[in-house]
Amino acid sequence: MAKGITPQKGIMEIALYQGGASKLDGISNVLKLSSNENPLGPSDAAKEAVVRASHDLHRYPSTDHAALREAIAEVWDVDPARVFCGVGSGEVLKLLSEAYAGKGDQVLFTEHGFSMYPIYAHACGATPVVVPEKERVVDVDAILAACTKKTKLILIANPANPTGTMIGSGELQRLAEGIPPQALLVLDGAYAEFVDGYDAGKALVEARDNVVMTRTFSKIYGLGGMRVGWGYGPQAIIDVLNRIRGPFNLSTAALAAAEAAVRDTSHTEKCRTENAKWREWLANALAAHGVPSDTSTANFILARFGSEDEANACDDHLKSEGIIVRRVAGYGLPNCLRITVGDEAACRRVAHAVGKFKGVK
Repeated sequence: MAKGITPQKGIMEIALYQGGASKLDGISNVLKLSSNENPLGPSDAAKEAVVRASHDLHRYPSTDHAALREAIAEVWDVDPARVFCGVGSGEVLKLLSEAYAGKGDQVLFTEHGFSMYPIYAHACGATPVVVPEKERVVDVDAILAACTKKTKLILIANPANPTGTMIGSGELQRLAEGIPPQALLVLDGAYAEFVDGYDAGKALVEARDNVVMTRTFSKIYGLGGMRVGWGYGPQAIIDVLNRIRGPFNLSTAALAAAEAAVRDTSHTEKCRTENAKWREWLANALAAHGVPSDTSTANFILARFGSEDEANACDDHLKSEGIIVRRVAGYGLPNCLRITVGDEAACRRVAHAVGKFKGVK
């Protein structure tokens, strides 16, 4: 780097985000359970929409995302004017950080929170503040105690990644009511659709002016490769985000796929039901092998081992069997492995492999 040309303060403190691995040298039949992807994939309607959209790839996409916002509004009973669409929910979180936090401000998140949260904070010049959890569950009292006059954003994933735990609507309301007046509570709902009947904070957003919720099409909708997400919040905040986003941030194909996916509620329900079935089966199977986990509300299991060495050894064994899961030492959970809930064959394969590692006959 040329002398004197330096990035903004805080950027070089960012540790590069590491996505889930997808390849193993010398192994062809790889089972990837490291990125919480939907084993059923996107709906046929979404795939057909992409094919139709391919005929218009020479045209610029919509700048206002009106068709997708209307579809989201119809399915989730929200005001389309208060829906904001981004390149995955990650872009929504990033723009919120850029718009509302900066030098001298603080961005709060919990100790096992999504690893992008400190990156968003550093990138906008703010100070990341890590708040302890209570037995891998978000602790509202600890968050409120950590708030100061400098607190601008509080980022909470509910359900949480990588723990899979969540807090109820009463605790979310208590948090929203207790934070400082200058602070914005952001509820990251990437896994919200896996919880039957959970509104991801919609009622709280509509009742208050200091809460925003975000969602993604990458998980239950099976569109991780399309990169689409959305947020819902007070009109004033949505207006701010629209001022700083790129005018063509979502492609024609991505918009079409997401609109078809959100409308195909039967596919979404099938994915939710299958995930719940095999999530419970996998958790019970692992527990029977001496590997416990907290009750998960997402599409993964956080498997707990006796030590970091045992967790790493199990991961190495799984790799030798062609199975990729996620080490989560970077999330402050060195004795754990995060295992995506796959289809029946995948769940049986990973449970058998863990049992083999544990010496189960």
